[in-house]
Amino acid sequence: MKNLFGQSKLPAIILTLGTVLVLWFIPVPEGLNLQAWRLFAIFMGTVVGFMLQPVELGTVAFVAMVFAALTGALSFPQVLSAFSGSTVWLIVSAFILARAFIITGLGRRIAYITMRAFGDSSLKLVYSLALSDLIIGPAIPSNSARAGGLVFPIVQSLAEAFDSYPGKSARKIGAYLVVCVFHLDLVVSAMFLTAMVGNPIAVGIAKKVLDVDITWIGWFVAAVVPGTVALLAIPYVLYKVYPPEIKETPEAKVIAAKALTDMGPMSRSEKYLLFVFVFLLALWATASITKIEVTLIAFMGLAILLLTRVLSWNDVISEKRAWDTLVWVGSVITMSDYLNKTGFIPWFSRLLENQMVGVGMLTAVVLSFVIYLYSHYFFASMSAHVTAMYAALITLGAAAGAPAFISVFVVAIASNICGCLTHFGTGPAPVYFGAGYVDQKTWWKIGFGVSLMHIVIWLGVGGVWWKILGYW
Repeated sequence: MKNLFGQSKLPAIILTLGTVLVLWFIPVPEGLNLQAWRLFAIFMGTVVGFMLQPVELGTVAFVAMVFAALTGALSFPQVLSAFSGSTVWLIVSAFILARAFIITGLGRRIAYITMRAFGDSSLKLVYSLALSDLIIGPAIPSNSARAGGLVFPIVQSLAEAFDSYPGKSARKIGAYLVVCVFHLDLVVSAMFLTAMVGNPIAVGIAKKVLDVDITWIGWFVAAVVPGTVALLAIPYVLYKVYPPEIKETPEAKVIAAKALTDMGPMSRSEKYLLFVFVFLLALWATASITKIEVTLIAFMGLAILLLTRVLSWNDVISEKRAWDTLVWVGSVITMSDYLNKTGFIPWFSRLLENQMVGVGMLTAVVLSFVIYLYSHYFFASMSAHVTAMYAALITLGAAAGAPAFISVFVVAIASNICGCLTHFGTGPAPVYFGAGYVDQKTWWKIGFGVSLMHIVIWLGVGGVWWKILGYW
């Protein structure tokens, strides 16, 4: 398999193993015990392995957990606990639910319905595609599946319908559609706990490191205002600075209407899925009242889909990404948990506190957001980035006295929108960039400009909104 070193795996293997060995034989820092330091060495080796990918993510994580058990960094029961946490099973459930949207065609139908209703100009067309992404976002935790699998084929078909192809005609409308839809999907990922695989990971780490509980509805309420502003502002600003040549698009409504006609009336499976989707949203939104676990709610939805035959058991066991995620995400969350329990995270937090003397909490929060955001230039996976840096950076704000919720949430938001920077930083990026409508220099320039908008919107508008909510 290819990795950051091209065809050769050897440099990646050497760096991954070398990271573990170098840290393993460094004398244990004062204030730490041997178990905590060795677990940290294994954890850092796992992070490097995730970044360089000498083998698959699941293989890296599995080998790391076996090594941790053999060396006593973790006991075997502690290793097995990696696969029993509610956070990782929520992610598994969400992947399987996403499969239902793809199999039934409900995701495509929602996109075409919104396009038929609002798509009579290039700007409105982007808003309609963003709305469809927003509607299905809570049910699909993979922005690759959502933006790449469901929405991208529609974007490409629309561009070609207006005779906009890579090359001279790209700026007719194709380039504008590509950059807007790509960037807006990252905003949707940031607005829902279940819209990106890294979000539940962040929530799990936040609970274990700073004892902060973030519910599904709590995440949405905190994100809805700055997220909505971002969804409205980004297409408008890009419309001004990177405008499409075609401004009016009445043909889009015709295309959508024809596609819906070809799809025919809603199937039985689509109706059942729509019911289950609304049912899940209602229960997730009221979980703090009903006291039903968020993961149990997801299980209830999957049970209904299985009983109504919207999904077969073969569909469940065929969703490879879900079971791959179970292994590597479960391993990461467990290692983070025991880094805290063995004393490494408290020790590291004290080091940060000593460094943060005299630094205001607002400065610390902004720094944690900005550092996380721009460090993504060095990552090709948002999930790997969460694994590598989230635990450390949420302690930055907390060490300076910022409220714990703000400390963890701003970095969680950064872990979604950081994918805007490059053409390789998140799953959909190579898909949209690879369409050929935008050259690399322009892609990076737009990405940096959008990142500045995110800073203003999430820390400015978001900061005011969180003050109103009483989080400051």
